[in-house]
Amino acid sequence: MRVNYLGPACLGIDHPALEGYDLTRFTPTCYLVEVSEDAGGGGPLMEGDLLVVDEQKPAQHDDLVVMELDGEQRLFKSHRIGGRMRLIPTAGPRESLWARQSDLRGVVVSQARQYGL
Repeated sequence: MRVNYLGPACLGIDHPALEGYDLTRFTPTCYLVEVSEDAGGGGPLMEGDLLVVDEQKPAQHDDLVVMELDGEQRLFKSHRIGGRMRLIPTAGPRESLWARQSDLRGVVVSQARQYGL
């Protein structure tokens, strides 16, 4: 699924999902992305959710990771196999792909959701 880059977490971005959310607890290597309409509603990830992504955290097994693919930032679930990593799409076509740590834009470290939608 696509995610839309919003900017560094330290900028104090104004978004309804961040109401009462303390962004100062994240390092300067973190940035925010918003989940696109690909996600739909009612799941663990919904359209409009904000994700805090750490650019320097190494991906482990079963992490949510962001990777640029075909000019878009996309969200995948990581699956470590030995020293390699297989990325499984979180939505859309279920075709997985191999990746290296250097291919990733970061690892999701937190999620914020606007309640009452």
